[in-house]
Amino acid sequence: MAFTGDALLIRGCGRTDFQIFTLPKPTLLYPAHDYKGFTVTTVGEEIQYNPRLTKDEETFKHIMENLNLSYPKMMDIAVPANMVCGLQDLPSKASS
Repeated sequence: MAFTGDALLIRGCGRTDFQIFTLPKPTLLYPAHDYKGFTVTTVGEEIQYNPRLTKDEETFKHIMENLNLSYPKMMDIAVPANMVCGLQDLPSKASS
C-alpha cells in the first residue's frame, strides 16, 4: 500500500519524479484526491490504463510540456514543506 499524494492521480499524474512503478503491480495506491471520484488503484492498473504513463518517454514529455499549465501559486512554499513533511516550523512553535 502507498499513499501517493499528488505524485499520481488515478489515470493521470501530478509530480513525476517518484518511482511508483518500481513497486509490485498489486500494490494499492491511494492518491490525495482524484477529479473523477476514484479512491484507490494499483500499480498494475496504472501501468495498463493510465493514458499519460502508458506512453514512451518522449511522448510523455511532449504531453506534459504542452499542457500550458500556469505555475502553481503555492509551489515555492509547498515543495519545501513537503520535503520536511510540513514540519519546518515545528521547533519554534513547540517552544512557544
